[in-house]
Amino acid sequence: MSAPSPKMPPPKMSQTDIDAVFARFAEAMPRAATELHFTNPYTLLVAVALSAQATDVGVNKATKNLFELVKTPDDMLALGHDALVGHIKTIGLYRTKAKNLIAMAEMLIRDHNGKVPSTREALEALPGVGRKTANVVLNEAFGHPTIAVDTHIFRLGNRTGMATGKTPLEVEQKLLKVVPAHAKKSAHHWLILHGRYCCVARKPRCGACLIADLCGYGAKSV
Repeated sequence: MSAPSPKMPPPKMSQTDIDAVFARFAEAMPRAATELHFTNPYTLLVAVALSAQATDVGVNKATKNLFELVKTPDDMLALGHDALVGHIKTIGLYRTKAKNLIAMAEMLIRDHNGKVPSTREALEALPGVGRKTANVVLNEAFGHPTIAVDTHIFRLGNRTGMATGKTPLEVEQKLLKVVPAHAKKSAHHWLILHGRYCCVARKPRCGACLIADLCGYGAKSV
């Protein structure tokens, strides 16, 4: 019986290379932003909550007509649960999401005068809002330098060696330490887009990657 092969150490990127990564991202995508469609902080919050285990494309299709009717928590309550379900039934977990969105609207009206709060604690207290959703809203609506770690960023952080970790929170905390200060506001947009369209899950498109020479991934494809 042959001895087991030694476990390969995780890839690691130097700080110099990480700085270079974000310099290239900034040059290639100077106006990186979420691909979710929204009109104000409340519709952003709704869209991000709907995007859990769903694609941005699918969410945008569902919210196209919804956001013509719903722009505030009061609008959401006026629409009602059953009508809301009719708009979002093409999205995964739509029943749970509809229940949470109605409860969220009630809580925003009761506790926040119908406004989206700008603190993590208040956002995460809302029904259906976790750390990732709070980070997106804090970043996109209020300009906070947060990094929302979704499946794309989790994969990218570990694959490249930029920020390895066993949990999204661990990857997030490492990214916050290594991403240069000037890039923190846009970092999660750049990373999500790169993971979504280039550093894809099954076969990363290393031949078209603008950071391939800086990446620590040991099985690059060309």
